[in-house]
Amino acid sequence: MLLGVLFALLAGLMWGLIFVAPLLVDGYPPALLASGRYLAFGLIVLPLAWRARKRLAALSASDWREALALTLVGNLVYYFCLSGAILRIGSPLAAMLIGTLPVVTALAANRLYGAWDGRLSRARLYPALLLMAAGLYLVNRTELTWQAETRTDQLLGLALAVAAVLCWTWYPLRNARWLREHPGRSPALWATAQGLVTLPVALVAYLGSLGHLALSAPDFPLPFGPTPLRFVLLMGAVGLFCSWLGTLCWNEASQRLPTVLVGPLIVFETLAGLLYVFMLRGAMPPMITLAGVVCLVAGVLYVLAGKPRPQPEKRAKARLT
Repeated sequence: MLLGVLFALLAGLMWGLIFVAPLLVDGYPPALLASGRYLAFGLIVLPLAWRARKRLAALSASDWREALALTLVGNLVYYFCLSGAILRIGSPLAAMLIGTLPVVTALAANRLYGAWDGRLSRARLYPALLLMAAGLYLVNRTELTWQAETRTDQLLGLALAVAAVLCWTWYPLRNARWLREHPGRSPALWATAQGLVTLPVALVAYLGSLGHLALSAPDFPLPFGPTPLRFVLLMGAVGLFCSWLGTLCWNEASQRLPTVLVGPLIVFETLAGLLYVFMLRGAMPPMITLAGVVCLVAGVLYVLAGKPRPQPEKRAKARLT
């Protein structure tokens, strides 16, 4: 239990970097940022995949299809939507909307996966989620202003943020389901497998982004943009820390914890992103933001103190269907 929480914390610290990465290369299209990050992810895992080639060869065709689906939805589509939302409505508001993930994921896990991993009682889950929702509002209360220039940007930014939430509600549930159904598989191996299937998809996406930019923005320097060294280094860092190491730590947490408890731990990503944004600004967060952090932490601790109740009858029914 403790190791699972610590791994989730490490994953959150890694993933929080994605909220500031687009701000460090302002003016880069979301598609180029998303495909560049996962192209770096795929290249990073190549030597790891070579070392683990025998164990990777033992994965079945269905396992590889699952890895591809997970990496498409949870990586490429999610990061494209998140980057687009940040660039259109600003990092604070995007972080607020993405920050609802712990609440949404916990509700979905309790409803859809309670038959497999156990279900938390409403008396335990709902107060914790209310605390976390209040915390999310408080940490972003002073930041909730539109940063979009037009109403179209506002609506598109909101739609992209909601799409990102849906992607990352689906990803951790499916990922945790696979890991808990395969307890003998290494979480590191599963992270490497996801990175490996990411590479060809990310390469096609990156080349497609370059082609689109060549036609729509001929003044945009190709293939690495106006600040090529910063872009390449940033994509490498994000690919290593946010993608491979973050996925590895999250896999470790998912294999150790019931799915309904894993969901609220995504709040560590929100807290880390908030920390990095204020560090980038060189400012201390206001008291209302700190009060929100206390609510978030209290909500997580309250839900972790509960024990999911097994649902043997519903699990048997789920297997039959």
